[in-house]
Amino acid sequence: MADHHHHSPRFLNIVDDARRRIRQTTVDEVKARLDRRSPGKDQFVLVDVREESEFAADHIPGAVHLGKGILERDIEVKYPDLATELVLYCGGGFRSALAADNLQKMGYTNVISMDGGIRGWRDKSYPLGKGTIPATPAPPDSQPAQP
Repeated sequence: MADHHHHSPRFLNIVDDARRRIRQTTVDEVKARLDRRSPGKDQFVLVDVREESEFAADHIPGAVHLGKGILERDIEVKYPDLATELVLYCGGGFRSALAADNLQKMGYTNVISMDGGIRGWRDKSYPLGKGTIPATPAPPDSQPAQP
């Protein structure tokens, strides 16, 4: 379980409320699923919901970046199928729990939050990627206006 002592009680209350409605998985289970994944087998989208600077510093290899600040706005452009399996992670499992709850409210039916987040991943010395954010499609409202 992620570390509670650095967060305010009200924040923890809304995280706990969200966790009652969402599914969670462990760092070990996500690693096992990534290890056995092959084309057409155990397909899911691993989504890093942290800030861009956090993703650039390190992330789980194969993850796509959709920060919590833009996730709800941009998710339908990138993953319009509401049945897409989305495994979300953040630093410790709090932001991803809130994000998973919101995606379910939007109609996504196969959303899972990785409890422990990237801190749990690092603690197990699992591999990390570094670098820039991969390109994601621009949301419809950011397209240049047509004449």
